Amino acid sequence: MDSRQIDELTALLAVAHEGSFVQAGRRLHRHPTIISKRIASLEARLGVRLVERTTRQIHLTDAGRRLADKTESAVDSLHNAELEASDGAEHLRGKLRLAFPATMGRLWLAPMLPEFLKMYPALKVDVFYSEQYVDLVGEGFDAAIRIGVLQDSRLKARKLWHQRRVLGASPEYVAKHGLPSEPRDLIHHNCLAFPALATFPEWQLSNGDRVESVITKSSLLSNDSLALLEAARQGIGILGAGDWLMAKDFAQGSLVPVLPNWSFDASGGIYLVRPSADFAPARTEAFIEWIVGCFENGPPWLSR
Repeated sequence: MDSRQIDELTALLAVAHEGSFVQAGRRLHRHPTIISKRIASLEARLGVRLVERTTRQIHLTDAGRRLADKTESAVDSLHNAELEASDGAEHLRGKLRLAFPATMGRLWLAPMLPEFLKMYPALKVDVFYSEQYVDLVGEGFDAAIRIGVLQDSRLKARKLWHQRRVLGASPEYVAKHGLPSEPRDLIHHNCLAFPALATFPEWQLSNGDRVESVITKSSLLSNDSLALLEAARQGIGILGAGDWLMAKDFAQGSLVPVLPNWSFDASGGIYLVRPSADFAPARTEAFIEWIVGCFENGPPWLSR
């Protein structure tokens, strides 16, 4: 937007507030004829009448009122952004509402969050943990972390990391039942079941261009990833889940990789999402910058 367009919109806002070219001119310290010319120029550029002129007063048309309201809203947003910036980042105030996936959030995001709180001590952070996607727009959330495939077009998304699901089992299970050498061998194993999986009870595995599907059987079904993780630790069966869920167990040796060259149901990713607003509050931008930095050199389960 160039200076001429800004002058035209400024004149429109002044007319909307004052109700006359004379008063609008006084407000902007300009001659009324200059205000009138700017409005006429704006109308010509947009091809629509914005102001109805009479001998005694002027009125905004419906189109003029809509444009003035939207312009004023944008100006207010810019003003608020300037105030937040001038106050200093460490003085960010207000309430930041976040939605985290329950299991990943508790395991990896919650331990990191105090770092963010220490950076912005005047900020109040409200975090909602759930495995279900919340309505960010309808429920007033500022941002969320989501795992999987995004479908809500009302949201702006930034991919933090790719999603990788892997298979794991305890050394006890492997000693008793052996390791499968190919995906089809899984039909002979107890595959701990997560019924919320889109393809349940089918497991889809990929290795480069190779894709194989196996109909699994299980002695345990649960919608709780931590419950399935505990069963895998105790030798009940093979678990297929995000590498973030089993990372600590792989590092400690309580679980060992199964079919390590294959990925399990590997579609989607890990995303930061926020409502698709043109102007995000400074507190939201601060969180975005921080969480992107946390994943910049790899996710916490690979770097810690």
